[in-house]
Amino acid sequence: MTATAVQTLATKTDLKADPSHAEMANAIRFLAIDAVEKAKSGHPGMPMGMADVATVLFSRFMKFDPTDPAWPDRDRFVLSAGHGSMLLYALLHLTGYEAVTVDELKKFRQWGAKTPGHPEYGHTPGVETTTGPLGQGIATAVGMALAERLMHARYGDDLVDHYTYVIAGDGCLMEGISHEAISLAGHLGLNRLIVLFDDNGISIDGSTGLACSDDQLARFAASGWATSRIDGHDPQAIEMAIAAARQSDRPTMIACRTTIGFGSPGRQGSEKAHGAPLGPEEVEKTRAALHWPHRPFEVPADVLVSWREIGARGSSVRQAWKERARKLCSADRSPCHDALNKKLPAAYTERMAQFIAQLTAEKPKIATRQASQNVIDVIATVLPNLLGGSADLTHSNLTKAKTHKSVTPSTMDGNYIHYGVREHAMAAAMNGVALHGGFIPYGGTFLAFADYNRPAIRLAALMGIRVIHVMTHDSIGLGEDGPTHQPVEHVPSLRAIPNLLVFRPADAVETAEAWDCALRAETSPSVLCLSRQALPAFRTEASDHNKVALGAYVVVEPEAGRDVTLIATGSEVAIALEAAKLLAAEGVQAAVVSAPCFELFRKQTAEYRAEVLGNAPRIGVEAAIEGEWARWLGDAGEFVGMHSFGASAPADVLYREFGITPAAVADAAMRNIIRARAS
Repeated sequence: MTATAVQTLATKTDLKADPSHAEMANAIRFLAIDAVEKAKSGHPGMPMGMADVATVLFSRFMKFDPTDPAWPDRDRFVLSAGHGSMLLYALLHLTGYEAVTVDELKKFRQWGAKTPGHPEYGHTPGVETTTGPLGQGIATAVGMALAERLMHARYGDDLVDHYTYVIAGDGCLMEGISHEAISLAGHLGLNRLIVLFDDNGISIDGSTGLACSDDQLARFAASGWATSRIDGHDPQAIEMAIAAARQSDRPTMIACRTTIGFGSPGRQGSEKAHGAPLGPEEVEKTRAALHWPHRPFEVPADVLVSWREIGARGSSVRQAWKERARKLCSADRSPCHDALNKKLPAAYTERMAQFIAQLTAEKPKIATRQASQNVIDVIATVLPNLLGGSADLTHSNLTKAKTHKSVTPSTMDGNYIHYGVREHAMAAAMNGVALHGGFIPYGGTFLAFADYNRPAIRLAALMGIRVIHVMTHDSIGLGEDGPTHQPVEHVPSLRAIPNLLVFRPADAVETAEAWDCALRAETSPSVLCLSRQALPAFRTEASDHNKVALGAYVVVEPEAGRDVTLIATGSEVAIALEAAKLLAAEGVQAAVVSAPCFELFRKQTAEYRAEVLGNAPRIGVEAAIEGEWARWLGDAGEFVGMHSFGASAPADVLYREFGITPAAVADAAMRNIIRARAS
């Protein structure tokens, strides 16, 4: 029902014009109660407790337009406490998001509904990020607020003038990622970030005092935030606190003292209100206590009119923004529009092709982390919206372009983030940057630390967003730092995440092509696994297409047919090529396949995969544990790689001692050829 239709209904029935704040908030409460009750599953307590805060935020401050959920200059609202998803769905329905109908509320948590158990980006219009894993929302919001400040520094108030609001709970703040995230936000002075803390003192086990006695306001203040404490059920106090936060020169945390399950006589203030339906009897008692005599999912027309008017007011603001954008000269407008467009400019395609041709001709023997540095130097000149960074490993990851300028509290026009030793928050913040729009984020750390990033990487894959993780020191080849830093299990572990592209390039050309694939992957995050040690060039002939985009391809094809196929990734391609020479000396014809990205290889046709893999016995070579290799090797194949953690020694010693050598690969090939012939 449109706002006009609802207004007509209100006029015809002579309904009162101005519902009270309590009625507006109760509409949220009871839509949440009724949806959870119907689903027989969900979390009613948080929506009931935070309904007052949400009502003030959306009715007095939020800038948005339900008819254009992706309007670039809208305020962002992140429900970090994603278990309270019905708070957000109720708001989206009440303010007029077309897709979130009352029927969708009735299908809460059911197959195919726009109202899944936790908010999902790309599934429900109006949901800014997927939340549920606690702490991820607030950390992602830091990235959104960072992107807003960076865009503002480039394009000014006329095009970029919005806030990022977060509702976070006790659980979000207990999670370690919150410490990293608020520290980064405070350091950078992200003053357009406002966190509304649902300070109800309850977690699943009971009182938060069972496990936590932190002074949260002191913690945020120590990280450079402005803080305040209010009664989260007092609309005037809520309004005053948010208004003050909007004027702050720092990010702000407002601790809103609330009662979980507010209004439920038998459940409020208790963990019993957290994660289960109230039950029919308690629902009726709550309706009586809050003076809400309406049937399930029924919102009085005057209340709905007021909520729809709140949603409709953003239309004129959005139109005014569009007019300002049109009036800007094309020289000013085009960079902003290009930044908000996921497509790569033509200048990038031309420059990358030139660079790959240059690498093919020069044949550099360098580490792939160095090759990646060279790629970044090149593409940074044609991708002004490339936003780099590293978790305090810039000079090891080699992630900063020569033309990049560091972002600091006073230089928001920079394009390189020093994330500090905060891998977890870095990954989540990059998600927020990508979700906000305007930049292509990438960030670096050691591959052995990928598990610090993993929860955010998983969410990026689930959301289908372009985020690029540069992870160096990718194997036992890093040498003397030993097993704590040698990522033997991380590559196969990352390959297990759906919709994540994991690249392990084998030379400089493959590294450039992997970067190209990652930049073109608009709906997938990528991980570039790069070597510390120098690798010889083997791509020495020009190609008219990106071979890494195929996932795997034949490097050497014997003219006389295959006796065996050697398949390798990254630094082990060189080992496979040497093994093929040893076998050739024995009269054995070995094909060599480079497989830089299993995920892209899976997407090729069955015919292409069969052509690459061949019918001869297959040997897989990778300085990692076996993982998914069995799929490509078959029952008759053999894997040459790691079967344990690494050790501390020079790289060449480690490869020899762990049996990842040309001779070992050749021996495995002979064993399998003999076995195949015998059968």
